[in-house]
Amino acid sequence: MSYRNKVIAAALLSLSTLAPASFASAADLPYKVKAKPVADIPFFLVIDDRVTYSWMPNGTDPGAYSAKAGGGYNGNTAKSVYSFTHFDVWAYGTNFFTISMFKSDHNDPASPCLASPTSTITVTGFNTGCAGATEFYGLIRSTFGFNEIFGTKAFSMGPLHNISFEVGADGEAENSFLAPAKRDFVAGLQFAFDLPYKGYFNVAPLAYKEINHNAFDSCGLFAAGTPGVNCLADGNTDFRTTWAVEINYYMDLGFLPPEMQYFAISGRAGFYGPKGDSNAPLTGIMPSKTEINSEPIRLTFDASKAIWGAKYSQFVTTWVAYRYWQNKFGLDHNSSVNNICAVAGVSTNSCTEQTVYAGVTVKF
Repeated sequence: MSYRNKVIAAALLSLSTLAPASFASAADLPYKVKAKPVADIPFFLVIDDRVTYSWMPNGTDPGAYSAKAGGGYNGNTAKSVYSFTHFDVWAYGTNFFTISMFKSDHNDPASPCLASPTSTITVTGFNTGCAGATEFYGLIRSTFGFNEIFGTKAFSMGPLHNISFEVGADGEAENSFLAPAKRDFVAGLQFAFDLPYKGYFNVAPLAYKEINHNAFDSCGLFAAGTPGVNCLADGNTDFRTTWAVEINYYMDLGFLPPEMQYFAISGRAGFYGPKGDSNAPLTGIMPSKTEINSEPIRLTFDASKAIWGAKYSQFVTTWVAYRYWQNKFGLDHNSSVNNICAVAGVSTNSCTEQTVYAGVTVKF
């Protein structure tokens, strides 16, 4: 029986207990009672939409760097981030969707960008003050709870709240020279645990499949090549399926005194296994490494609750977070043999991202 039907049945059963012990029919009553219709259960039990602006002073984009005057390379790219997120709960699970626009500074140039008066393209490592690149990144994750599907509580025990089937996808595009066009798909299980103070901890082991685009691999870009051997006719990369583990958590700091209960902590981490050569289906060029994309901790302040009271909780929040992304896009940050993560054995500092950043979020 569906969740909606169970609620309606329970309501009807409770109404039946109001009948007198003599089981009198409506005809026996001195007047007729007009039954009120049972309110239908909404399809979405929770809907939460938010917009966010954040500033990331030390972001990176692999292959985007500039030479320092005293030697070495500057791989930091400051980014403004504009995001929209949606979360909902329905009878059988949850849906989460986010799309963000990243606007880079001059260290990550949009294409075309002239490296010199005679050049026609900028590949990597050149910066002449061109406009920064713009990237769009979208992500969706949906869960289908086993407790809800099977109408049971068998998948809840102790702190384990539920086990769900999870599916999702990512999509990305950027107007840099490499013109990435990432698409990936995930599927697996999610284990949801309860934390104190209305908190949760979710961990999801997943299968991960990615396809992308890399203009650097296109045949004829630098020299004649053999498609499928040392270049790709269209620059489209196709990686092997690998493993992934995604983790996220949230908890109000409810142990604080009542006059200070405006704070919460949250975080996430994604671990993505090696997916073959970084130029797959080409091989023997640059093996990929395990990628760690994480925001270990975010401290959130409920500004609207602090200013206008509990009625307006979560309407406006401000936050500060730490972001750590090692082997970005699977590229080996320790490699010294390519011109992306290193040049002549010297790191470009562009394949690992470490930054503190902050933002403001508005719920509507």
